[in-house]
Amino acid sequence: MSRRDFHRATEAERRHDLIEATLDCISEAGLQGATVRQIATKAGVTAGLIRHYFASKDVILQEAYKVVIARLTEKAKNLDGTPEERLSSFIFVNLTEPVANSRSLSLWAAFISRVSVDPALATIHREGYLSFRQELEQLLADVLAAKGESVHPARNRALAIAVNGVLDGLWLEGCLAGELFEESELVSIAFSSIEALIGHPIKAPAPTDMDREYRDALRIHHR
Repeated sequence: MSRRDFHRATEAERRHDLIEATLDCISEAGLQGATVRQIATKAGVTAGLIRHYFASKDVILQEAYKVVIARLTEKAKNLDGTPEERLSSFIFVNLTEPVANSRSLSLWAAFISRVSVDPALATIHREGYLSFRQELEQLLADVLAAKGESVHPARNRALAIAVNGVLDGLWLEGCLAGELFEESELVSIAFSSIEALIGHPIKAPAPTDMDREYRDALRIHHR
């Protein structure tokens, strides 16, 4: 976006574009490399204009991390169909583009290194994790209820933690070393592992059931 375009945008659009520039800088150079000057250069604005919208670098990093968390979870929260179809899509979207790619990994790694020492980022991380897990708990409860099971909340919580752990581990493997795996291998492993955990088969989504973005894959995309 040029400075001229930037000044014509709404305030919300300006903040959005500055956060996108911040994420670009972080993915390329890490948190330390994402200076206010570099963010301004990437956005095509002055450093003073960034400070007009964000009180400090810490504030813009916090807002950027909220966006990272939201993008890692939002596609898993907006699913249609039967409970089994939604669980199937939930597994699939968490292991394919755009949730699983090298940029998502670099952003996640940059922020996660600071979560243990930055209380504000730790709060954002915790809230994002709990929101995601609660969505997963409800989804699993719906699936098991559709199968005729009445599940105790404690067991459902444990299942959600376990399923999340499987997805997190496979997501990390696919992002770090996707070239080591056969096409759709990690997705297939996810389905078989989660089927074993919940005690029921899950039908994987056919490519024709997914939107155009996913038609070419039941795979981990790597770069």
